[in-house]
Amino acid sequence: MLKGKKIILGITGSIAAYKACYIIRGLIKQGAEVQVVITPAGKEFITPITLSALTSKPVISEFFAQRDGTWNSHVDLGLWADAVLIAPATASTIGKMANGIADNMLITTYLSAKAPVFVAPAMDLDMFAHPATQKNLDILRSYGNHIIEPGTGELASHLVGKGRMEEPENIIRVLDEFFASSDELSRKKVMITAGPTYEKIDPVRFIGNYSSGKMGFALAEECARRGAQVTLITGPVQLKTQHSGIIRVDVESAEEMYKAAQAHFPDADAGILCAAVADYRPATVADKKIKREKEEELTLHLQATQDIAASLGAIKRKQQCLVGFALETNNEQQNAEGKLERKNFDFIVLNSLNDAGAGFRHDTNKISIIDRKGRTDYPLKSKTEVAQDIIDRLVATLSPNF
Repeated sequence: MLKGKKIILGITGSIAAYKACYIIRGLIKQGAEVQVVITPAGKEFITPITLSALTSKPVISEFFAQRDGTWNSHVDLGLWADAVLIAPATASTIGKMANGIADNMLITTYLSAKAPVFVAPAMDLDMFAHPATQKNLDILRSYGNHIIEPGTGELASHLVGKGRMEEPENIIRVLDEFFASSDELSRKKVMITAGPTYEKIDPVRFIGNYSSGKMGFALAEECARRGAQVTLITGPVQLKTQHSGIIRVDVESAEEMYKAAQAHFPDADAGILCAAVADYRPATVADKKIKREKEEELTLHLQATQDIAASLGAIKRKQQCLVGFALETNNEQQNAEGKLERKNFDFIVLNSLNDAGAGFRHDTNKISIIDRKGRTDYPLKSKTEVAQDIIDRLVATLSPNF
């Protein structure tokens, strides 16, 4: 699956830099084109001449190739690549990536890249275990980067522990498997709802919830990465889409989301209802700001909103797949199973506010997937990784129908 792929290999200042030679040879053997971008510290461990001989390309390290004004464009590099692999990645480089410190060619290229990014850490065990390093790795995961976990073994310090860069053949296998899955949803259309809805009380107030939209956006990016044409119907959030295969439809209220879902679902192969849609809205909306009066109470009369999930479940065709979400605080299993049947979902993703790190506003989530055959539980993961698990199940559910 690597044949014809354009790979940027970022090399940083680690003793594991010598393994980059084996990575290059393995990638090229599988038909990939490799462009090395090395940090100044990286050149202390391996020479650009060696790397250039292996890739048949000049190695890029500095912003300016010559003193006559010739320069290396990190923007062009970012657009050229099908993937960015940083191996080895030191604690310093990981920290710069996490915090956007663009003080060398590699980091500016990373910040400009549109392609998926893979990071293979390499450092001493105490550096890897340090809370700062782990926090930076969590930040990179939240950005959608893929972390290739280091192995355990003897390190350059002669200590034994976790921090040894994964072996080249395993790193190459990770990339190969990534591209193998990238066309699983080719020619499929997936509609996804995300974020909260705002139900107006007056021109300045609304009823809403704490949904950030992060889970829905992660699902949209994962579907697009696997080749799907994605329509993302989102309530008011601060997030931006990255993949060009995502068509974004912005809405505010439950009624607007209902109409958009009704318009887009009939042509979709699958729908994923991840939005936190308001169940009720004010029966009347004041046309002017409601002023505080002498009365101590203000009564709002609420009416039910359109049930988006039930309406789509009612029109779902046999070949379509419909996925729901259940965020529960009690009787989780019973409530999720009931919703699965009532809404005619193919499967439902359950998460509980009783689980630390799950639910609204977090970068992590802990889910269970329930269908008519049973329940599968997953550990706490980043929402990017959770999205991969959910779309794996979606692909498996769609497969018998296509």
